[in-house]
Amino acid sequence: MDELQKTFCQLFGETGKTFRVFAPYRVCPLGAHVDHQHGLVSGFAINSGIDFLLAPTDTGRIEMASLSFSGLMTFAADRPIGLDDRQGNWGDYLRGAVYALQADFTLRRGLRGVIKGSMPIGGVSSSAALLCGMVMALAEVNELSLSKMQVINYASVAERMFVGLNNGILDQACVVLCEKDKLLFLDTETSDYKLIPYTGCRQFKVAVIFSGVTRKLTGTDYNLRVSECRTAAWIAQAYNGDRLKELQDTRLRDLPQAIFHQYDGNMPERFARRARHFYSECERVERGVEAWKRGDIESFGQLMFESCDSSRYQYECGSEELCALEDIARETDGIYGGRFSGAGFKGAFIALADPAKTESIRGHVAEKYLARFPKYRDSFAMFFCDTCDGVSVAEIAPNNQ
Repeated sequence: MDELQKTFCQLFGETGKTFRVFAPYRVCPLGAHVDHQHGLVSGFAINSGIDFLLAPTDTGRIEMASLSFSGLMTFAADRPIGLDDRQGNWGDYLRGAVYALQADFTLRRGLRGVIKGSMPIGGVSSSAALLCGMVMALAEVNELSLSKMQVINYASVAERMFVGLNNGILDQACVVLCEKDKLLFLDTETSDYKLIPYTGCRQFKVAVIFSGVTRKLTGTDYNLRVSECRTAAWIAQAYNGDRLKELQDTRLRDLPQAIFHQYDGNMPERFARRARHFYSECERVERGVEAWKRGDIESFGQLMFESCDSSRYQYECGSEELCALEDIARETDGIYGGRFSGAGFKGAFIALADPAKTESIRGHVAEKYLARFPKYRDSFAMFFCDTCDGVSVAEIAPNNQ
């Protein structure tokens, strides 16, 4: 009996049929900070994520515990959930999934269960994994036939409208759409996507390096950066005489790059830097896709380093710790390329690495980083992962629990 099963039985006793959901974490090698502006992105799901052990409830109640966070979250899924129901804890992600689905469906059955994450929080979109897994689980017990894009969109609504993070659909799309050994190439404006197989001779692992610094996106400048991008587009459109939309409905994707360059000197430099990152990053994604198709992982990796530099100096995210990890990664033998992961505020650094050199990479990066930041000795962590398929649901017979 594993830890999930043991905790489930302690909390809820013996039940009938249960089922498991696995929602993988994600990394975005190219396409940083552009999905909220409807840009081009890329991504992998990795074989580490959030495991759910669940059983349906006929009462409509949600009763969920986490092995990563404290508190048993209980509420009714069969009554309307509103923004006033937010409580500022991890249960808001569960409530957010219910909130999003209730816009289109009546939920008559609830869930009881236990969840467990397999990595520290920060940089691998654990929130998207939790939301996508919860949407899938609620759909399973309420017999809702959702397409993959519907799962993505409901999870996105939950995070944007209920939790309050103004992100795009990159994270959710990776969690749902990705397939093992394929690069996801997604246009976040049209939702068109391709899954591109890797044909190169050089193998790779995905390295996820946690700085030891924790962060919460709703307490960083993440939402401010989104507003700065929109403002850059708005200013250029105004100078160009375009008809303006509300600021919250404006995206840099709406603004041709040539028009931006006509007016970038007329706007405060901070807004121009955000736009320069957007346009250059979308170009890097396209160049990266071509390199991936050729099997040229070295060129792909160098584009990741270029992306990281643009995030540092144009988008202006990062931290002293993450910048140090990039500097270390650049001089570490066996790392093809890397960049800040997720929002780029404190959490994690990701890299593509030679599988034959993982132990030397681990030793070198840890030695250099902890010599500079010894206070993170107990919280610094490094994982080497493989790519994997997206979120999945598996039923378990009672005697196999």
